[in-house]
Parts: sequence; structure tokens; C-alpha cells
Amino acid sequence: MGDSTIALNRRARYDYEILERYEAGIVLTGSEVKSLRAHRVSLQGAFARMKDNELWLVDAHIAPYENAGYTGHNPTRDRKLLLHKKELARLAEMTAEKGLTIVPLAMYFKRGNVKVELGVVRGLKKYDKREKVKEREQQLEMARAVRRDT
Repeated sequence: MGDSTIALNRRARYDYEILERYEAGIVLTGSEVKSLRAHRVSLQGAFARMKDNELWLVDAHIAPYENAGYTGHNPTRDRKLLLHKKELARLAEMTAEKGLTIVPLAMYFKRGNVKVELGVVRGLKKYDKREKVKEREQQLEMARAVRRDT
């Protein structure tokens, strides 16, 4: 079974400066996995929170699976993330710092298991975003000029 991306959180890459990345497992029900295989998930607005020395994914929307019958799932329920104890301690220490939070960057299958790529992030100001857009446009202009000259 190959590795495949289920969902990306492109908005997070624009709104935040990513300081560190972690890979976490996630506790899901059967109907949630079926929905993920159909790519029916949204990570926008989702974040991770420490609760009782455990990490939980909050506000990630996994659409209900149509054929689940009466055993469906709540689309926006909190889902437990699985990390090593040292990684949890490091994340707790980092998020205690003012201005840092944990957001999901991507969700994917790895050897049949669902994994979530988490990022420890700091929010960008509006002027930082404008700078990024300006740099991207300059890079495009340079690439176009090179193509025209060749």
C-alpha cells in the first residue's frame, strides 16, 4: 500500500511561520477512516491542544460516511494524537511560550495508517504576508524574463 496525501492545510503555510514539524498518529473510528479514504476532510481552522498530558486535534472536520448506518461519527469531535512522551513534553514546553501554537499541516496514509503532520507555528503579521507575496511575484518575473531571453 503506497503513501498518499489525504489533505493539506495550505492556509496554515501562508498564515504562520513554521518552526518545527512532527509526525503523529491519530485515533479514529472505522467510519472516519472510510471518509478519509474518500478525501472528505478539512484541516482549515483546526489546531492541537494539550489536555491531561495528551495531545488532541480540535476542529478538524471529517465528513460523515454515508454507508455507516447508525454508527456514524461526530464530524468535528476532538481526536487524540499519538506521539512519544518526549515529543509531547517538548510540544508542551514550546506551546507554553507566548505566541506559539500547534496546527495540522497535512494528513496522509503511511503504510496503511493515518498520520498527521503537525507544525509548531507562530502567527505572521499582515506585512509579513505582503512581503512573501512580493517575493513570490519577483521570483515569477525573473523566471519569465529568463524564459523570454532563451
